[in-house]
Amino acid sequence: MNTLETTELETLAVQSDNILHLPLGLLGFEKIKRYVLLENPHEAPFRWLQVLDDPSLAFLVLPPTLIFPDYAPDLVTTDVEFLELSCPEDAMLFNIVTLRGKNRATVNLKAPIVVNHRSLVGKQVVPVNAAHYALEQPLPAGK
Repeated sequence: MNTLETTELETLAVQSDNILHLPLGLLGFEKIKRYVLLENPHEAPFRWLQVLDDPSLAFLVLPPTLIFPDYAPDLVTTDVEFLELSCPEDAMLFNIVTLRGKNRATVNLKAPIVVNHRSLVGKQVVPVNAAHYALEQPLPAGK
């Protein structure tokens, strides 16, 4: 088992079942391939996509359907094949949250991170129906 020292200087156990591999990286962070998905029950429904090799870099993410139940990105066939998704239930979906000051946050619904929950391989995608979603969708207060 590996350990990871987060930006809050807390050492966490890293197990293989929470290490994600994004072969193409994230938009703007293409060279970073290995992430750890961290969750704290006190921060739910938010999670952290922590860079495995750089504890000073993490992304706040959210499973979008918990807040936006009608969110349904339509993936192109090449993304489905790349991720080896045989059915929609194979996919875990996360969107990056941006904190924009006191009591204000937005969610990028145009470019979700899709992860095959079996292989833990993921990719940030731009869905076919991205025009229906906002790049900076305000997060409802109290969520």
